Parts: sequence; C-alpha cells; structure tokens
Amino acid sequence: MTRIITLGNFKGGVGKTTSASLIAYNLSDEGYKVLLGDLDPQGNATNMMLKTKANFDGKVSSFRQTLMKSVEEEDLSKSIITITDKLDLLASAPDFALYPRYMEKIADYNKRVQYLKTLFDKIKDNYDYIILDTPPTIMSLFSDSALYMSDWCLIVMQTHKDSFDGSKAFIDYLQEYVVDAYKAPKLDLVGILPVLIKNNAPVDEYTLQSAKDQFGAENILDHHIKHMERIKRFPITGIADHELWDKRVIQAYKEVTDEMLDRIRKEEAE
Repeated sequence: MTRIITLGNFKGGVGKTTSASLIAYNLSDEGYKVLLGDLDPQGNATNMMLKTKANFDGKVSSFRQTLMKSVEEEDLSKSIITITDKLDLLASAPDFALYPRYMEKIADYNKRVQYLKTLFDKIKDNYDYIILDTPPTIMSLFSDSALYMSDWCLIVMQTHKDSFDGSKAFIDYLQEYVVDAYKAPKLDLVGILPVLIKNNAPVDEYTLQSAKDQFGAENILDHHIKHMERIKRFPITGIADHELWDKRVIQAYKEVTDEMLDRIRKEEAE
C-alpha cells in the first residue's frame, strides 16, 4: 500500500525542503521504493536531488519535460527522474507556477483541489512512499492538492516564534479547510518535527515547550534535528555520504524517519 506524506508549514525557511529530501533519501536507503514529489515551482527539492544524483553516479540529468507540460498531457511519468535505484524525483520547474491559472478552467475549487490526485493515482502504485514538498504559502492550490491526496502530514517547525505560529496556522488550516471543506479522504497528522536553531538555547527550549503545551507533547517527535552546519550545504551540494559530517546529518534524519514510520504503523494498527 502506497503511503503519501506531505511536509508542511506556512513559514518559509524552516528546513522543510531539506527535511523532505532527506526523509525520502533515508526511506529509499532502507529499501523502500520512494518518489519525492516537488510541487514547488521554485524547484529547490529538484535542484538538490539532481545534485544528489550527480554525487552518486556522476551523471548530470535534465528534464524530459516540465511538470506543467506533464500535467497538461495528464502523464506525470514524463517528469520523473531516477536518482538512485530506489529513489525517483518528480521534478518541478518555474512554469509550474502556472498550474493554478491552468486549473481555473474548473469552476468548482474543490474539484481543482482533487484533480492532481487523479494524476498521481496513475503512478502511485509504483512506490511504497511518496513524499511531497510544497511552497510555504497559505491557501494555495499547490498545498491544498498535496494535502488532499495525502495519508499523512508531517509539520516541520523551526524553534522560532514565526515557525511556531506558522505551525499553529497550518494545523488549524488542515482541519478547517483540507478535512472539513475539501473532504480529504485520509489525511492525518503524523507529528511535528522540531528543527533547532541553536542547541540548548533558551529561545529554542521555550519554543519547544510552547509547542508541547499547544499541540500536546505526544504530537511532538522525540527525535529533533539539531543545529548542524552541514545541513546548510546539502541544498547547495546535494546529499552526500562521503564525510563524517555528512553521515551525521543522514543519521539524524534516519532516526526521524524511523520514528515517523513507527508512528504511522501504530496508528494504522489501531
């Protein structure tokens, strides 16, 4: 059974794209067949994963066609790039910014939200997990479409007030719009992943405690992503595992990935 997981927050710059990419990478490293879907026209996940591919096989890849063109042809497979044997990328490009305008041909907004799911349904059986990265914008067709088709949502929260507020707004939005208004068939919250700005800093500790008070301690992942300078390099260089510092970042996200899987299995077993 394919599980679709969207990473979200309405605050940008919280490490959402890097987290989506590293979780997808770790899932594939554990033997699952994974698709990382980049639904952000800025294409940050796409750029990172194309560099990751070059790190592992030395090959520079390009698109067969853009995601927007594939949507128009109703065949997303033409925008899929193989990164490793177990990891594929649904690559984005700037013209995907035209997607909301393209979908204006459908008068009912709820049906616009549902449309992208029909295209993913054609490819999803090829994968164990689909990880979706979306723009950090509130009330956008990109995020609405991703969340509607998802089984789970993982919120990435940097330990900063703006990110905390963005997480709260995101949770409220999930319930009020995606679940209640758009009638998402399966969506549930897997948890909140704290990304620490500084290790053991008072502001981080205060924000983390505020998140536990606001959302419930049981909804905060036990494993946190601590401040590591090497994380900042991966969007520039791609994911690599050649050096000790690379391996430490990958290991930190492996622990997060394993906890996320444990939470999903427990919820599905109940």
